Amino acid sequence: MNKRKLFLWSLYDFANSIVFINFLLYFAQWIVIDGGLSDFWYNAIFAIATVLLFLSAPILAAYTDRHGGRKFFLNISTVGTFISYGMAALLASIGGANIFVVALLFLLGQYFYQLSFVFYNPMLAEIADKEHRSRASGIGQLANACGQAVGILITLPFVYSRTAPLLPAVGVFFALALPMMIFFKEDKLRERKVSMQTIKSETADFRKKAMAFFAASIATPVLVAFFFFNDALITISNNYSIYMERVFAVPDMTKSILLLAIIVMSAVGGVVAGWLGDRIGLLKTLKIILFGWVITLPIIALAPNIIVFSIATIIVGLLLGSVFSTTRAYVSTLLSEEEMGYGFSFYTICERFATFVGPLTWGSMIGLMGTASSSYRIVMGTMNVFIILGFIILVIWKKKPKVIIA
Repeated sequence: MNKRKLFLWSLYDFANSIVFINFLLYFAQWIVIDGGLSDFWYNAIFAIATVLLFLSAPILAAYTDRHGGRKFFLNISTVGTFISYGMAALLASIGGANIFVVALLFLLGQYFYQLSFVFYNPMLAEIADKEHRSRASGIGQLANACGQAVGILITLPFVYSRTAPLLPAVGVFFALALPMMIFFKEDKLRERKVSMQTIKSETADFRKKAMAFFAASIATPVLVAFFFFNDALITISNNYSIYMERVFAVPDMTKSILLLAIIVMSAVGGVVAGWLGDRIGLLKTLKIILFGWVITLPIIALAPNIIVFSIATIIVGLLLGSVFSTTRAYVSTLLSEEEMGYGFSFYTICERFATFVGPLTWGSMIGLMGTASSSYRIVMGTMNVFIILGFIILVIWKKKPKVIIA
């Protein structure tokens, strides 16, 4: 395990978690509750960003697999995230801005934020061998959770406003992302410049390779399963602060403290799952985690008061941290070195394409049923359907290794 690369890689996850958690907690409430954007259009932002990701990520990933330069594109994605989120935060803070302009900037920020993981996740293969990859992924998840915790703590003095925490979070994110952008030395440097001719060539190659990949790769079942169960998890996360406001009407300080407790448990879950995955196997560990979600999510939806809800969601924090670190590590063991970046582009698409079906389901149901607390409870319970589908696919769908034709 390369400890220097692991530190830089984990620090980047720590950094982007700071901006992620503050926009999740405060911006989501500001744009829907204060700004007046409907639940449907708020969730549609994630869907549109995912469509853009679907059109670009596999092609760029195929390019980096063949010609190198993952850090080059990671840096571009990071700068795009910083500028887009920064402008959205600035316009939201000064007031009087057109809500759809702010929403457009947030959409661009979401796109670049999601795109960064297409290049970030495959770097795990440069940090650790397969025998230690689960542990390295768990450490990355720990850094992610710690970043979210620190992100909440450093912005607590600004909770008098839902827009005040946003700009400081964006600034700290970019400052802490710089070491990865500058000092991480990738194994395969970029061999050639990006041109329209190269992009056209990679696009044609992508169409053929995508069909061959999903037909032959043993990673296909877990990627499809991941799409379904992650559909629920990402959608719940994106709407978590809005859910607490609509159902329990708790103050923002209470939301921050509760989310902080969940994050701490998520950090513990990531490390424990990494340790467990190295001992009993990643697939078995992932099945145990998903079964835990199937049991606990209905409890959250039916919680009669904020106390029961808080206890249930804090326990779920263990499952939240563990599911992502375990899935990422498991996928990395199924992919060959030649298809690592390309395969992880589909992992990222499956991870973020959950921000297409899930949010549209959530937003549409709220649009039809209204914003009463009972509506949000029903939608929360509905998310369990996606988790169950993912669990079933993971259990019954098996593939034997085949040769992938380039």
